[in-house]
Order: sequence, then C-alpha cells, then structure tokens
Amino acid sequence: MSGIAVIDYDAGNTMSVMNALNALGCEVVLSNKPEVLLDADKVIFPGVGAYADAMSRLKEYGLIDTIKEVVSKGTPFLGICLGMQLLFDYSTENAADYGKDRIEGLGILPGSIVGFKENEKFTGLKVPHMGWNSLEIVNKDSKLFKGIDNGSFVYFVHSFYLDAKERSDVAARAEYGIGFDVAVEKGNVFGCQFHPEKSGDVGLKILKNFLD
Repeated sequence: MSGIAVIDYDAGNTMSVMNALNALGCEVVLSNKPEVLLDADKVIFPGVGAYADAMSRLKEYGLIDTIKEVVSKGTPFLGICLGMQLLFDYSTENAADYGKDRIEGLGILPGSIVGFKENEKFTGLKVPHMGWNSLEIVNKDSKLFKGIDNGSFVYFVHSFYLDAKERSDVAARAEYGIGFDVAVEKGNVFGCQFHPEKSGDVGLKILKNFLD
C-alpha cells in the first residue's frame, strides 16, 4: 500500500478527518494494521477523549511500537488534538483516578499535557476551551503554516494543553487565559491541538501543507 493512512484506534473523530482528506482529492485508508501503517507514505493520528483510555487502546491494538517505528523510519506523521498530545511524555489528565500523578504517553517528543485549571495563572474562562481562536505562528519557516496568515482562526475543543519542553519544536501558540502551545513540528513529526478538519479553508490549507 502507499498513500495516506489514518490510524484507527477507536478514539473518535476519524470520519471528519477522512472527509477533509477526501475533499482534498486524496486516497486514504483507515486502519490499525501495523503493515498498512508502516507502508503508508504519510500517517495521520487523530483523536478525541481521555488520554489514559487512548493509551490503553493503543496498547490493546499493538500500535505503540508501530507508531514509534513509523516515526523513526521518517514517514511524515501528523497528530491531531488528542493524537498530538499522545506524542509527548505524559499527561496529568485523570491521573489521580489511577493512583498516579501522571499518565505516560508515547514520548516521541519531550513535553507534558496539563489542565488549564491546574495553572494558577488561569482564571475566569470556561473550560473546555471550545470554539474558534487565533494562531500566533512562532516558527516563520513552518511547513504546516506555509501560506497561512498570522492571526488566522482555527477550531479548538480541549481542557488540557501542551507545554512543550523544547521551544524549537513549537510552530504556533494561542491565548486562552494563558498562552499555550498549539502546534509542533520536528523533522517528519507534526502536531496540531486544534482540529484542522473542522477549521474551514485555513484547516484544509494546513492539511494540504502536510500532504505536500
């Protein structure tokens, strides 16, 4: 197989991603089979829901090592929303429910996923952060944001946000009570906290930039 593969691990949001890719004229397959993902030209890792549940499903489907192998072989890889968050070291989301202070992630990029309400500087705004918000593009050489105007609006739905350890990995940020990281790119690895597939023409352009 060649072309674009979307990872299927029962974490939702796959059909809207598939529809956006189809709108761009792409041939795309939804799969959790390691051989399909490893043979794809590009891989997209969507997701919504709870961090711990998603990591459990990745383990159940035997996808943790597969994702790491896809990334290590240089395949262009895009994580969306929860999919982006899972690329990092850990999340504090619901960790206490498991008797822990953190839930381990894939550790492909260094950084943590923390709650807006955990930040003492965050006050007065509704959580989850849901709706349209503007981007501050901080990497002027970004491949994802090529041709995208600084201040463009994209669509968010999340209660936890990325705090990337390596500032050079951050492609864009946003403000919602506090400033936070919303997009990353390092080598062949890309990630968006927002939903490009729900972000109109701007989102389609971002997806096309990844595909290109």
